[in-house]
Amino acid sequence: MIETIAFALFAAITVGCAFGVVLVEDPWHAALFLGGALSSLAVHYVMLQATFPAAMQVLVYIGGVLVLITFAVMLTRTDKPRAEVYS
Repeated sequence: MIETIAFALFAAITVGCAFGVVLVEDPWHAALFLGGALSSLAVHYVMLQATFPAAMQVLVYIGGVLVLITFAVMLTRTDKPRAEVYS
């Protein structure tokens, strides 16, 4: 019974974070929502006793792809207007 409730809770977190990735306008927040969705998907793998896919999910997708997206957002983001950047 508790496993079913936990599975449904993490499924709701996954779907909510996936909607957050699509609906939010800020790329930094979208990357955070993507991390939440991928993390809860890794929890699903652990609950299904598939530890190797869970480890690969954490290492490759959360560790690699999310860090790459974070660096891309941080390096391309400017808060100043374009005229003030080069002056």
